[in-house]
Amino acid sequence: MATSTNVTKKTAKTSTRTRSRAKRSVFSRIGGYFVGAWKELRLVRWPNRKATWGLTLAVILFSLFFVVVILLLDGFFKYLFELIIA
Repeated sequence: MATSTNVTKKTAKTSTRTRSRAKRSVFSRIGGYFVGAWKELRLVRWPNRKATWGLTLAVILFSLFFVVVILLLDGFFKYLFELIIA
């Protein structure tokens, strides 16, 4: 018996919460989103300037490497298809 009343109380609390959320206006919910996002951004441990430049350089170098690899593969396949077709 105690379990059924316990479940009923939990269901009543859940339905009350959903009703209170539904009563909030759209602008209030949007504002709450931005407040939560701002709080989360305050918790982020941001890199210093030196680390940022190092990571930026790494991204640029990896990008250039893959550009070269793709261009080489493109040229190789173009040459291979010209041999096959011609």
